[in-house]
Amino acid sequence: MMRELCICVLTVWSAGAAVPPVIPGDSERGAKLFENERCVACHSVNGKGGKMGMDLSARVDRGFTPALLASAMWNHAPVMWSAMEGAGIERPQLSPSDAADLFAYLYSTRFFDKPGDAARGKQAFADRHCAECHGITESRAEGAPPVVKWDSLGQPMVLVQQMWDHSSRMREAFARKKIAWQELTAQDLSDILAYLRNLPETRGVNTHFSFTTGEGGQAIFEAKGCVKCHVGKLALEDRLHNLDLTEIAVDMWNHAPRMIQPVPQLSEDEMRQLLSYLWMRQFVYAKGDVGRGKQVFAAKHCAECHNGGEHGAPPLPGQGRGYSEITIVSALWKHGPQMFTRMRQAKMAWPRFSSPQQMSDLVAYLNSVQ
Repeated sequence: MMRELCICVLTVWSAGAAVPPVIPGDSERGAKLFENERCVACHSVNGKGGKMGMDLSARVDRGFTPALLASAMWNHAPVMWSAMEGAGIERPQLSPSDAADLFAYLYSTRFFDKPGDAARGKQAFADRHCAECHGITESRAEGAPPVVKWDSLGQPMVLVQQMWDHSSRMREAFARKKIAWQELTAQDLSDILAYLRNLPETRGVNTHFSFTTGEGGQAIFEAKGCVKCHVGKLALEDRLHNLDLTEIAVDMWNHAPRMIQPVPQLSEDEMRQLLSYLWMRQFVYAKGDVGRGKQVFAAKHCAECHNGGEHGAPPLPGQGRGYSEITIVSALWKHGPQMFTRMRQAKMAWPRFSSPQQMSDLVAYLNSVQ
């Protein structure tokens, strides 16, 4: 995981309470950014790149969040800036969108590293009656496509879309066979995919995970009628919190029989837009505690420079601004070196975050004060 930070503050033009801006990331843009801004000169990803810094993908897992990125980058920033200066590398100026793209890219590099158990998967594939219709190389019933034709084996976005779109037909097929709807757990699906990906007929399947900015996701969410049900206690920002796409696919599958039939169909592109939009929303809206965040603000000596402090830093928090871990990542790259220089002149230690939760708590506090 990346050990450098960027902090940025986006102004939210609102007279009401500050709201963290939703800045969806694009993993493919993040990959280009990683190379163009010369991050690759020091850091590698999956063994490809520089050796001066750590392999960033080795520190990324499914629990990787913007708060983890921001706190880790913040803590390591002084060392990183010194190394860049020594190597003659110009510091990039990351926008909030750039920071979101970088997060998306780093997350995508290890998406397939949460292993399932192939032996358990083979058993689950039989126990859940999947094998009764889906043969490995041929259809066994109901016109079900054989496993070798499943594009979803290597593309998680396609997996979610196909499970969703086929749920109505699967429900009808189960009913004809007098089989109850087969609910899955995330572990079941991980195990089944591990089994199917390691068959001789499918072992060479290309794996690819990426997600887009999801710019059309909100419109799709509204047009397909999702917004009519998923409000209040059913709002997806909380229900999807810290889920990976395998878990989302399972939740959608298990929920399908309770949907108005037939379920609204989604194309692959529509599902990609929708999931990208919803997924980044739940990452950006991290759970922070305002009270603890206020303590972090004091303990890290933020007020000694900000809020009228003697070192002339801009006031924080307030001024109608909305903060998120992603916007904080951007601001560090823009203003962090100047901040670090002033702190050294004032003989102040660079503040460090002991956990990602401290970063989330601080963001919650900054957004609570107007």
